[in-house]
Amino acid sequence: MRVPEATAEFLSSLRTKKLSAHTVAGYERDLRAVAEIAAAASGVAPAELEVRRLTGRTIRTAFAEFSGPRSAASVNRAWSAWNQFLTFCVAEGMLEGNPMAAVPRPRQPPKAPKPFLGDGSASLTLLERIAAGAREARDPWVERDLAVLALALVTGMRSAELLGLTVGSIGGSPGDRRVQVVGKGGKTRSLPIEPPVEALVERYLRSRCDRFGVAELPRSAALLVDTRNEPLQRGGLQYLVRQCYRYAGVHDRVQRGTLVHALRHEFATRLAERGASAHELMELLGHSSIVTGQAYVASTAREVRRAARGNPAYGVLAELARDGDAGDVPPGGAPTG
Repeated sequence: MRVPEATAEFLSSLRTKKLSAHTVAGYERDLRAVAEIAAAASGVAPAELEVRRLTGRTIRTAFAEFSGPRSAASVNRAWSAWNQFLTFCVAEGMLEGNPMAAVPRPRQPPKAPKPFLGDGSASLTLLERIAAGAREARDPWVERDLAVLALALVTGMRSAELLGLTVGSIGGSPGDRRVQVVGKGGKTRSLPIEPPVEALVERYLRSRCDRFGVAELPRSAALLVDTRNEPLQRGGLQYLVRQCYRYAGVHDRVQRGTLVHALRHEFATRLAERGASAHELMELLGHSSIVTGQAYVASTAREVRRAARGNPAYGVLAELARDGDAGDVPPGGAPTG
């Protein structure tokens, strides 16, 4: 079988994993890019490259060229895509073994969380200024913008998870509402939201009914929509959040390489600062491993600070500080010096 046909079958098989369209498109791009290089190295057109020609040497040569202008993260992503694809080919009897063992995988340093820079007030500034109408737009919709930001900041949802919400995703009795989220691999989790966010979402939904002249929204309707009442898409969400950062004046506190995801990092980092455990963060963020939750805890240096605080020298220094303060103000007199 030729590689393009095998690729199509592999991508079709991914449907059972319930991956996002964005993830599947990334797989397709990486598979196509490396296959084109492998075909050129084999002296055939990409459409004519056969799966049986994908030897360890061919794949290693293709990855060497593919890796040249790309970051370690991009190469790792492509390596993973090809490893899964070739494992599929082995399972389908197209290859006797997976040649990816012959392809070195670049080492990648652990990713550090990227919350907003500064003293931790950026998210508060963002919410307050957007609520006050700071964002300028042809068709302003403060209630919708605020609902998007608030949901992201109090739940830590990924972009795809936010976009996948429906009106019926929010349930429970008033004061005890929860959001049912469908995460990676189709895994669901239930996230609590408190009354202030309930009120914001309800206000947004009322404004939506008024704006589009509808009496009631079906539970199956997308929760987040654009100004035409169409489900908000990834590009629209990115533009909305970028504009909110800009008009709220916090764009310089958003770290490079993040946009909507900065809200997720902010959520997790601030919870870690306030004592959330790595396990709790894993559950809230929908991670399959506790490692990422530990990264948020480590990034706050909470446990390191607690350990350092036990240094007995601090007791002596505290006494010296108190004595120094007392010495600055003589009894019944003004400060000296």
